[in-house]
Amino acid sequence: MDYETVIGLEVHLHLKTRSKAFCGCSTEFGQTPNSQVCPVCLGLPGSLPVLNRQALEYAIKAGIALNCGVQEFTKFDRKHYYYPDLPKNYQISQYDLPISRGGHLDIEIEGRAKRIGITRAHLEEDAGKLLHKGEASLVDLNRAGIPLLEIVSEPEINSPQEAYEYLAALKSILEYLEVSDCDMEKGSLRCDANISLRPQGTSGLGTKAELKNMNSFKAVRDALSYEVERQAGLLNRGEKIIQETRLWDVKELRTVSMRGKEEAKDYRYFPEPDLPPFLISRELIERIKAAIPELPQEKLRRFMRVYGLSEYDARVLVSSREWADRAEKMIEGYPDKNKKLVSRPLAL
Repeated sequence: MDYETVIGLEVHLHLKTRSKAFCGCSTEFGQTPNSQVCPVCLGLPGSLPVLNRQALEYAIKAGIALNCGVQEFTKFDRKHYYYPDLPKNYQISQYDLPISRGGHLDIEIEGRAKRIGITRAHLEEDAGKLLHKGEASLVDLNRAGIPLLEIVSEPEINSPQEAYEYLAALKSILEYLEVSDCDMEKGSLRCDANISLRPQGTSGLGTKAELKNMNSFKAVRDALSYEVERQAGLLNRGEKIIQETRLWDVKELRTVSMRGKEEAKDYRYFPEPDLPPFLISRELIERIKAAIPELPQEKLRRFMRVYGLSEYDARVLVSSREWADRAEKMIEGYPDKNKKLVSRPLAL
């Protein structure tokens, strides 16, 4: 039987703030384990969170750039689950009233444009990090409490390559906004993928698997490609897909079962009692919107129009904001008749 692949992506982004989401601890990377903690991010009794204003403004900025509607009334919730690197035994996140929702991101796949819907983008705090050494597991809580923006796509991605292009386009926009360094090696940008198959020509959703432990866009593409083959094989043999979380084994190049997949009800969400609801004024939204720079797609079209570049050459030049700005300064230093001549080598 022929199957259609259905993929939804959840991107977790460290926001580039100097302090954590709900306390004043530093977010500097690579420091001595457990040296950047306090009663708030350790979850000690009696400690109270205070929202980082810069994190809120970065979240609004990203939501606007992703064509989302920024909500003027938002709140935080407690998401309950136990992990050794989550000292409070719950995560401050957002459930039913996220900061922004209903956006989209345009990608190009095989020469055609495709629009991927964005369900929501919400703020939450990160957990710590487990370090495994031999038979011991150590906990570093420096990362606990760092502000995360979770960007959730609609299940409208239909191939591993589309997922790759979506992530590349998203990363480019976020780098232009300068809200994150997007460094996957540091864990600043992480991606989980939900994937299911359905018979070609049908509209329902199949049973999904969630994929984790993917530390590059290539790993996301490879893990999804493996999972397409695995699920198709099970369905063709008449076996059922189990809803579960699976890890990508980089050495074996295969996914392995980790645990059963939780549902929203398993997290027992309820409004965070230590934080009030937040009212976001239209004035603040408009001020942040006015400060958003020219984004990659806009710059791409302008480079093609003004400098006479091919789409390929312009796409190479705008792939990085730093490179695009540097290239444009060089191009502008030449007479009009030579702008195209100098821009072509820059794209090579």
